[in-house]
Amino acid sequence: MIYRSLGSIPSPSSGQLTIGPLRLTAYGLMIALGVVAAVEIARRRHGRRGGDPDDFSQIAVWGVIAGLVGARLYHVATDLDRFRGNWGDVVKVWKGGLGIPGGLAAGVLVGLWAARKRGMAPGYGMDIVAPAIPVAQAIGRWGNWWNQELFGGPTSLPWGLEIDLDHRPAGYEGQATYHPTFLYESLWNVALAVFIVWLERRARDRLRPGSLFAVYVAGYGLGRFWVESLRIDPAQQLFGMRFNRLLAATATLLALAWLAVFGLRRAEAIGFEALEREPVDVRDWAGDPDADTPDAGGGVDPDGEVPADDIGPAAPPVRTRPTDL
Repeated sequence: MIYRSLGSIPSPSSGQLTIGPLRLTAYGLMIALGVVAAVEIARRRHGRRGGDPDDFSQIAVWGVIAGLVGARLYHVATDLDRFRGNWGDVVKVWKGGLGIPGGLAAGVLVGLWAARKRGMAPGYGMDIVAPAIPVAQAIGRWGNWWNQELFGGPTSLPWGLEIDLDHRPAGYEGQATYHPTFLYESLWNVALAVFIVWLERRARDRLRPGSLFAVYVAGYGLGRFWVESLRIDPAQQLFGMRFNRLLAATATLLALAWLAVFGLRRAEAIGFEALEREPVDVRDWAGDPDADTPDAGGGVDPDGEVPADDIGPAAPPVRTRPTDL
């Protein structure tokens, strides 16, 4: 059956942007914009809690480099057939091909190392970046749109994505529009970032340090599990399932198990009375110091002092207990 939607999302004719004599690879630009956004969000959130925003600028140097290397190595390892005999293509990151699981693992581990060197407790640091990382991913996913890659199966939905003939996989040459999985994952990640901030504002007195990051892992894993079910690009299989889908399910279950065992400061569940507060000001996901939310905590008094009951874990150099990891 040939699918052609009545309304559709066009794809760019080229994956490059030309500004005068300057030619930019759109995929790389989207990744860079995502990194800049995430670092700025983390800086603001850390600064609002009394820390030095430049701490996260320094941490980002190490974490971002490690993340890019880890993401590329993961992609190469899970798609070896594409690189056999063409090993020079391994370094051509601008053509696409970054594996988020590898990037997260390498970036977080090296970022934690850099944070500890600056006297920052691990749980605190992970919670600071919990809403920042999905924002970076939401922006970076638009690189797949520019490259016309990693789309889903054919669809006649009004938001179907137009794919040029030379980008369609074998057997789908007659299909015009496909599921825009880049858009699904981008919107999912934005919603996840907002949810993390909402949860932080509502349950800050109940959550242990590191819990917000676990929520991110569980939420992202759940969304990725769904998106992977729509994609039709070749992928390694394990137990009859796309490897990335199996990995997403595993990460989600492990994160939920951690939250169930270690996530709350006390054994009882969060009561509804803890949720009956003013609506969240979405500006706070970037740590806006002008956000007017006096009843939700997290304000800054006229003298510049950060209240002791500010959102989330205490600012460094206070160290957490081993169970906060």
